Amino acid sequence: MADSKGKAIGIDLGTTFSCVAHVSGGHPEVIPNAEGERTTPSAVAFTEKGELLVGQLARRQALVNPNRTILSIKRRMGTDYRVRIELDGGEVKEYAPEQISAFILQKLKRDAEGYLGREVKQAVITVPAYFNDLQRNATKAAGEIAGLEVLKILPEPTAAALAYGLGKAGAERVLVYDLGGGTFDVSILEIGEEIEEGRRLYDVIATDGDTQLGGDDFDRRIVDWLIEEFKKDTGIDLSSDPGALERLREAAEQAKKELSTRTEARISLPYIIADASGPKHLDQSLTRAQFESMIDDLLGRTMEIVDRALKAAGLSPREIDQVVLVGGSTRIPKVQELIAAKFGQAKINKGINPDEVVALGAAMEAENLGGVLLDVVPLTLSIETAGGIASPVIERNTKYPVERTKTYTTEEDYQTQVEIHVLQGERKMAVDNLSLGKFVLSGIKPAPRGVPRIDVTFRVDEHGILHVSAKDQGSKAEISVTIKESSRLSPEEIERMKREAEEHAEEDRRKAEEAETRNQATELIYNVKKALGELGGEVSAEERNEIEAAIRALEEKLDARAGVEDLRTAIGELKRLSDGVTAAAYRKAAGPEEDAPAGEDDQYASPRGREAGKGGEK
Repeated sequence: MADSKGKAIGIDLGTTFSCVAHVSGGHPEVIPNAEGERTTPSAVAFTEKGELLVGQLARRQALVNPNRTILSIKRRMGTDYRVRIELDGGEVKEYAPEQISAFILQKLKRDAEGYLGREVKQAVITVPAYFNDLQRNATKAAGEIAGLEVLKILPEPTAAALAYGLGKAGAERVLVYDLGGGTFDVSILEIGEEIEEGRRLYDVIATDGDTQLGGDDFDRRIVDWLIEEFKKDTGIDLSSDPGALERLREAAEQAKKELSTRTEARISLPYIIADASGPKHLDQSLTRAQFESMIDDLLGRTMEIVDRALKAAGLSPREIDQVVLVGGSTRIPKVQELIAAKFGQAKINKGINPDEVVALGAAMEAENLGGVLLDVVPLTLSIETAGGIASPVIERNTKYPVERTKTYTTEEDYQTQVEIHVLQGERKMAVDNLSLGKFVLSGIKPAPRGVPRIDVTFRVDEHGILHVSAKDQGSKAEISVTIKESSRLSPEEIERMKREAEEHAEEDRRKAEEAETRNQATELIYNVKKALGELGGEVSAEERNEIEAAIRALEEKLDARAGVEDLRTAIGELKRLSDGVTAAAYRKAAGPEEDAPAGEDDQYASPRGREAGKGGEK
């Protein structure tokens, strides 16, 4: 990053507003946009003729042309959602979320170039700490589409902590509460003493969040209330009128801001709609108490996430030295009351503008001024193994950059390829996690099941982006991929995964235990049958009959989907009868260690067509 000094910018690419900063004279400062504002609306619009509008111009058009205006695209990053814009003449254009975000980044880049009087080619772009791998990749792609070399994808709370730590001395434990327009994050960091002049160690020890919780949701509660009240008064439902909805949304956002400094806000929208009797006007008063009641459950969710982060860090509220508030929604008095109740009023830091702190930290990282960053993986990275179990390779809250390798094997005899299914999430079963992608390793040296050794390596780079490789130790066949867009789910699934992991912890444990026991039974049957075949007449008829009866009994329990305890009893009986036989078969084979059959505790996966199987962890 050294060659970026003095040239790179920091960008806070927000859901509702974005901000740009650079370092001048050793200190970060915000770059105003072409309109002279310090933040830019994250809005994109198209005129009837297809002319592109970005920022405040797009935001203004939303009132008269809501169908061609795109807001809060950040919530769609990393999904297969497409924006459809119909132009005059019936032409329809489609845009991916990355493209819409790139339009915003292009404006930010142009405005920075106009202010600085030079070309800007490089940037550090921030994302919510809880963005998954697909969302981080999508953000990086948007930067590249906009003509930027993305030096780093930096978590927003980490950027905020960098800005907070500028000019301070002494070690501190800091919690960053980041409530933006569309996302919510909590990160807990230990900021160390100076390791050299002006540079400190920033060690992220836990992070948590919800990519579908933010100020937009507060606005929506006000909009829903206004629609309901207007319907009571007039009998007219405004929810089906795009123009009226946009006016309601703007009025709701303004009322929310007013209620941060006043106890009541007046919402007056003349000529909101008309019917046969003439034009209708909306006129309502909203008190701070009413607003707080509307969003009470949403604020409660933020505090639940705070508690989860504290638990993951192994800390109590009293062990936090400072709380840094990020995002415009942290100006809401109720938010500050909740934080003060948990941590104490004195710990709330109000010395930095919550709308600008992330961009300032990103600029510091672009200049490599902030110090040494140790960030963490927000969700566990796994691969699918036998019985649909998610086998962790890199655990949640592991510091990155990081590289981990695990060794797997085949399930069927003479397989020549295996499918690697990469997952992200906290659930025990693969189906309950986010699928990041699948790829096939071909060219495996044919061998009996359990003999091949396949090394699967996960590497999370400095952007927090995952790279996966697999290599067969026997044939040396190898494949490497960067997980990008193989599979996408909506961002709502990320928070659902975390909540369900807690709600269904016992159910997950039971399912995983059942799957592992069934795998153990299947593998034992395979090994015992193989041993009987290899020993032939060396096994007495009486002993063979007893063992085969025990095999049939275990197979019947598998077919009947018997419970774990019944399976374990049958497994124990078969092991008791067959231990001598399998040991004799192994001694007879007397092969090298690497050719020994996989043990009963190894994991195998079901094949996926044309002999493609997911490896079992060794």
